[in-house]
Amino acid sequence: MKQRWFKKAGWIYIPVSAAGIVLYLMTIVFCLTVFIAVDRNSHSNSDTLYGIFPYFVSAFTVLFWIASNSSGQGRVKDIISENLLSKN
Repeated sequence: MKQRWFKKAGWIYIPVSAAGIVLYLMTIVFCLTVFIAVDRNSHSNSDTLYGIFPYFVSAFTVLFWIASNSSGQGRVKDIISENLLSKN
């Protein structure tokens, strides 16, 4: 990918293009839909948390994986190999 979709800011990624914003919005809408569907049939707060946890974690894991690979920064493996080469 040539175009950067995200910019790393600490532990999170900030969208810097329309594609990044769309991915964030899609993730938020998905999580909101899951929350409403799970909460409708829940009897307590813990039911809701147990019900939404796998969906939220999966959705944000995929989002952050995409963001880390489209942020324009090197991958961890590339950074490690560059550090090893610079020491020699």
